[in-house]
Amino acid sequence: MTLLFRALRFILAIGFAAITAGVIAFAAAWLYIAPQLPDVEQLKNVQLQVPLRIFTRDGELIAEFGEQHREPVKYEDLPQMVIDGILATEDDRFFQHPGVDYQGLMRAVVELIRTGEKRQGGSTITMQVARNFFLSTEKTYLRKLIEIFLALKIERDLSKQEILELYLNKIYFGHRAYGVAAAARVYYGIPIDQLTVAQIAMISGLPKAPSSNNPISNPKRAMERRNYVLGRMYALGFIDAQQYKDALDEKDSASLHKATIAVEAPYVAEMARSYMVAEYGEDAYIAGYQVITTVDGKRQKAANEALRSALLAYERRHGYRGAIRNIDVVDTAAEEDLENMLSDIRSVGGLLPGLVTEVQELSANVYVKNEGIAEIGWEGLNWARRYDSVNSRGPEPESARQILQRGDVVYVERLADAGWRLAQEPIVSGALVSIRPKDGAVEALVGGFDFFGSKFNRAVQAQRQPGSSFKPFIYAAALAKGYTVASLFNDAPVVFDDPSLETTWRPENYSGKFYGPTRMREALTHSRNLVSIRLLRAIGPGYAARYVQRFGFRDDQIPRDLSLALGSGLATPMEMARAYSVWANGGFDTKPYFVQEVRDADDNVLFEANPPVACAGCEQAEGAPATEQQIQVPVAESGVTPPADDTLPAPVYAPRVVDAETVYLMNSMMQDVIKRGTGRRAMTLGRNDLAGKTGTTNDQRDAWFCGFNLSLVTTVWVGFDRAHPLGVGETGGHAALPMWIDYMRDALEGVPEIQLPQPPGLVTVRIDPKTGLRLPPGQDGGLFEVFRSETVPKQYSDPAELQQDGASSGDSLEQLF
Repeated sequence: MTLLFRALRFILAIGFAAITAGVIAFAAAWLYIAPQLPDVEQLKNVQLQVPLRIFTRDGELIAEFGEQHREPVKYEDLPQMVIDGILATEDDRFFQHPGVDYQGLMRAVVELIRTGEKRQGGSTITMQVARNFFLSTEKTYLRKLIEIFLALKIERDLSKQEILELYLNKIYFGHRAYGVAAAARVYYGIPIDQLTVAQIAMISGLPKAPSSNNPISNPKRAMERRNYVLGRMYALGFIDAQQYKDALDEKDSASLHKATIAVEAPYVAEMARSYMVAEYGEDAYIAGYQVITTVDGKRQKAANEALRSALLAYERRHGYRGAIRNIDVVDTAAEEDLENMLSDIRSVGGLLPGLVTEVQELSANVYVKNEGIAEIGWEGLNWARRYDSVNSRGPEPESARQILQRGDVVYVERLADAGWRLAQEPIVSGALVSIRPKDGAVEALVGGFDFFGSKFNRAVQAQRQPGSSFKPFIYAAALAKGYTVASLFNDAPVVFDDPSLETTWRPENYSGKFYGPTRMREALTHSRNLVSIRLLRAIGPGYAARYVQRFGFRDDQIPRDLSLALGSGLATPMEMARAYSVWANGGFDTKPYFVQEVRDADDNVLFEANPPVACAGCEQAEGAPATEQQIQVPVAESGVTPPADDTLPAPVYAPRVVDAETVYLMNSMMQDVIKRGTGRRAMTLGRNDLAGKTGTTNDQRDAWFCGFNLSLVTTVWVGFDRAHPLGVGETGGHAALPMWIDYMRDALEGVPEIQLPQPPGLVTVRIDPKTGLRLPPGQDGGLFEVFRSETVPKQYSDPAELQQDGASSGDSLEQLF
């Protein structure tokens, strides 16, 4: 008994000594390590990496930029089942221990003694927070000791809820998903509060091996882990027997989900991304910034559809260039085999890849990627005459076998009536820009058929000749110099031997015809080239070049010779839209902008646009705020009412660059372009407030339509990137105008018609349409025309009074003017 007592006392002494030594060692370690521990206060203001997100002005997601998918979520917004799932698999005693679970540590020590290997174990959620935010992942005893001390410090300074919130927003779940909310989106495409019990268990099991054991990379191992987590949740009482059984029976539906893009506007997204990097540097990708653009979601969708429809229509007019390639297809090929054959072919601009599996006399069966077998009838094939050149096609096909053969890899287009049509990726390019004229806000923008095939943004980067769409600015310059809409110019052949042109120039009208003495209104309505050239010669190219710069054109874009009359300068679609906004907003220079607001990750506003606005009666020096008296001025002319809300930024008004009388006269003439001129196809919209101008350059290399009403300006362009001819007949009215019509049909839905009021400085008189002179009172016939009060033509009494600028086709430049 004495021997046993002595042995027991020895053991207790040894134990006490060991404990004492451990306490001393622990205290010494604490005294040595504690001063070196990072400041836990950093966790209270931690900046998690959150991607840059771009939105429409109505809050629809356009794009997301950043390496880490993360959606920070507050603890109070976490579903209890999600919390339970994580605790069941990672740390079921989280709310009981002080940051270090000594039971877990003892298990890790026993495992080390038993196997002789250092294996991860005993880490609590708090210790994982310490490691993830402050430490490396190396497995050393020192790092583990620091982790323990840091966990104790974190528990002293933060609440359990704060620690769990940090953990669930920080940890990695695989496939670039950081945080539990992002994992729900990436694997199941739903918000965290819509996850089922089985899905919660699947996500909860990922932190142990997120890259290798997730349901995408290793579905079998992921299911085993999921079921283990379900068992833990059941054992701990987090779910009942029925929930456990139902969850085990549930099939997993995980698949990779990208951020749900609500509005397709990749060119706008890239503009916004570039803007944010320029303003905020590389932090733009990780700081959780939110960019609210000016883009309207509905109008952007209409713009995408309109541009693609126009370019595909051009392709159908010019013939089929053939299949992408041809591959062997056996009759017994399974759907999975067909999918694999199309795996390297991506969708472009809404067109889907397909593989021809069977060709009949007047139809073809095509396996469409991710869709299955589709039948294309003859109405979806008969356009496909062989492409020879932009001006030449083969004969009309009589059978589908003349177009397609088995094994052809092609593109197909889904039609509105659920049918299908053979298609091809356009080699022609296009752009569309739509802006709000009162302040320059970009409503919609498309820079090409497919952003991922070509990131070149033609809407803002393509400097092209505007052709006849530039004529309104020359005509405005003439009005400003005293000419009237009824001034006569001779539409007759002429040869210019002008040294500035370095060659003899024989300009023609597009029709090849000549119409003799022509009023300015008629010349613009029907886009008469010879009249425009004579008009420019009359006012002087130098004067015109200086005048048009008030519309935003730069000096280096404008040639100072007679070719300027036909739009031989250079401009982007955005610049043309800005210039046409002057006509739509009453004469003011409003600069386009596309970023309405920038917010940080906490939803604080960092930037809010306050662009100069068009406001008749509110004119000030450029960039200056209006006076109180001016703010009270009614502005029926422009339709813009100055804001009265004291909480809004002080309004800034755009400078007037064209007088109201010239604006009204140009609006009137460009409305005639649509009502009875080269843009008359737009009358299919059934509106009387539309104005605009077609544009076509030499050899039909560029096709334009720039049009507007008082609420919206839209410019469209079609052409080849390398400026090849589009082909005979591919004018602005044929190649570009249909795009404008399709877009404006949707964009102006529900927008009331508004006509620009006639300014007081204008008068309406009756004139002789042949001479442009005023008819005497009481004389029948003639037509009504609008003039500045000081430029009303004299009264017509005798044909001999007709003064023409040019009498025959052989006149020299001096005789013509």
